[in-house]
Amino acid sequence: QVQLVESGGGLVQPGGSLRLSCAASRSIFSISVMGWYRQTPGKQRELVADITIGGSTKYADSVKGRFTISKDYAKNTVYLQMNSMKPEDTAVYYCNAMVASAGYWGQGTQVTVSS
Repeated sequence: QVQLVESGGGLVQPGGSLRLSCAASRSIFSISVMGWYRQTPGKQRELVADITIGGSTKYADSVKGRFTISKDYAKNTVYLQMNSMKPEDTAVYYCNAMVASAGYWGQGTQVTVSS
């Protein structure tokens, strides 16, 4: 079991940057996959990026080249660096962790891209 707490959301202008953090309540060393998802009203939650226990990463086509996922074992934290942001990146962003085939979610953090 793991608790996840996201932070770093907010309002940013188009073209700007934000870094989201997901702090885990336990060591992330053995967590098989950790990822970031996002959801807008009326739409399904979608994968933004994930990172495996071995460090392999996967990105949604819409964010490739702009977003970077990384993890810090010392801080038990996963980050999502978001650059060159667009209005369509506006959503609630959720952190996810897969532990023994069970998925755990954080409470979400709002990201709004607007001028």
